[in-house]
Amino acid sequence: MRKYIPGLKSHPVVSVVRLSGVIGGGSRMGGGGLSDASLAPVLEKAFRKGKPAAVALLVNSPGGSPVQSSLIGARIRRLAEETGTKVYAFCEDVAASGGYWLACAADEIYVDASSVVGSIGVISASFGFTGLLEKHGIERRVHTAGEDKSMLDPFRPERAEDIERLKDLQRVIHGNFIDHVKTRRGARLVDKDLFTGEIWVGGKAIEVGLVDGIAHLVPFMKDRFGDKVKFNVQGQRKSLMQRFGLTAAASDVLSSVEDQALWSQFGVR
Repeated sequence: MRKYIPGLKSHPVVSVVRLSGVIGGGSRMGGGGLSDASLAPVLEKAFRKGKPAAVALLVNSPGGSPVQSSLIGARIRRLAEETGTKVYAFCEDVAASGGYWLACAADEIYVDASSVVGSIGVISASFGFTGLLEKHGIERRVHTAGEDKSMLDPFRPERAEDIERLKDLQRVIHGNFIDHVKTRRGARLVDKDLFTGEIWVGGKAIEVGLVDGIAHLVPFMKDRFGDKVKFNVQGQRKSLMQRFGLTAAASDVLSSVEDQALWSQFGVR
């Protein structure tokens, strides 16, 4: 009510958006991951409700879908430019791969002394089951229109041409990632190869220019906007199944295994 009372100055408000989890769409979203579709209303409200002094992103993600990372990052930048709002990212345990892509959507990036950031690369991992079906007397029947439709089929031996096609795809995606980081970080990046998939921790990430400093959300914003600053926390709405602790058992188990594998790359969870 304070802002509606004549003569009283409103306290500055900072919108806070938590970007926590694996980035991806589809069934994975049932487990609380991040996608452009689920974050769209959250981000709209964060940037437009009450004319915030700034938007803060709390990033804690090991990455995931490069397309969803790009879409979310682009939405953040579009809203920031349309509303003239400065964006700050605060990285928690991990802001790696797609998580770092999201952090780069901010104008400034801050970390904890133990935060893991970077991993600017592209990875594809799977299993090979050649011989498994034959061993158990199972006949697999696959019919395609297009000789490459079954590329990287896990039930047949790897083909050199399939691997080369995959690497071609990865090179394109990696190039897009590199362009995004260079565009957003610019001259702050040191003159060395930062795009090998390597990760950095805390102060080391500052040294190479991937982040701007070590800071935590509340003290940083109080220092920037004064002790009277208010925080307006925005969050994703949970589905009805999530509210009652229900999940789509089989698909959620598989998604959980994939998610844990991503987190484990960086020594967390």
